[in-house]
Amino acid sequence: MTKRLINIDKSRGEAQYRQIINSVVQAIRLGKLRQQEKLPSVNDIAGTFNLSRDTVLMAYNELKARGIIQSVPGKGYYVDTTRVEHDQKILLLFDEFNAFKEDLYNAFIKELEGRATVDIFFHHFNPEVFASLVLERKERYTSYVIMPANLPNLLEVLGKLPEERVYMLDRNPDYLNNRFPCVYQDFHQDMYDGLLDGLDLLKKYDRLVLLFPGGKEPEGFLTGFKDFCKRHNFSYEINSSFHPPALKGSVYIIPNDRDLVNLVRDISRKNMIAGKDVGIISLNDTGLKEIVAGGITTLSTDFDEMGKNLARLILSGKYACIKNPSRLNIRRSL
Repeated sequence: MTKRLINIDKSRGEAQYRQIINSVVQAIRLGKLRQQEKLPSVNDIAGTFNLSRDTVLMAYNELKARGIIQSVPGKGYYVDTTRVEHDQKILLLFDEFNAFKEDLYNAFIKELEGRATVDIFFHHFNPEVFASLVLERKERYTSYVIMPANLPNLLEVLGKLPEERVYMLDRNPDYLNNRFPCVYQDFHQDMYDGLLDGLDLLKKYDRLVLLFPGGKEPEGFLTGFKDFCKRHNFSYEINSSFHPPALKGSVYIIPNDRDLVNLVRDISRKNMIAGKDVGIISLNDTGLKEIVAGGITTLSTDFDEMGKNLARLILSGKYACIKNPSRLNIRRSL
């Protein structure tokens, strides 16, 4: 039975555990294996093809994660579904939902081209919610894409997952030491380089004001801002949020869209002009910001490209840490 279902060719470049997976999937497609039918045991496959048990277990664990087979303690492995259209089953765990995350998600799904099913969840920066979402699903996916934010229990929770299935998205904390493949933003350098691209426009203002609530915002935005102001001799302030009145001669750099709305409203009330009396740079671009107040200048990573890069990384099965591109989109508000 084992050789009828499993084909291993050691002369091929393809990993042997991957050949086991493909053999099982092909056997199901051809009707050689039906739902609830028992598969060859780990020992049978290992002995027949002179493989290690770990190689066979790696294959069976991935098939379990994809929902194709199930294990029954003391009895063995059985076909759980004959629906094997998708190669991947992905858990995508965002920190929160907003317009630019939607752009990222849509680009990710489009780039996958139907080769994976994706379940999306949100941890909302809550360590308990994060742990619960991950640990309750730790054997159900081929890939776990984590947006880690500033979660204090990140390492503890990730330690419960198969390391080869974990991907970091948006942030790549230094303490992970590039342990996991990732698509990330370099918040410090992106802030510095973005402001540098707008240097000539910034010089017409008296001061730069960063609104930085802290907590969920990346610390790199703060350090990159300070570094730029000190190196280029700008007077600067750091405030937790926007409090009227808007000060003429100031450029406001804003991560929070609520503060952006309040600032634009206050400028309008005082009959000041964005881009002349007061400058505005909003973090994270959306289509709406091209229109608001004649156009809001944004400093933003390319979320469409981030989604594409993530999909390509997962489908390739290779290890890489990819810095996502970022740019200053200059509009009327600066």
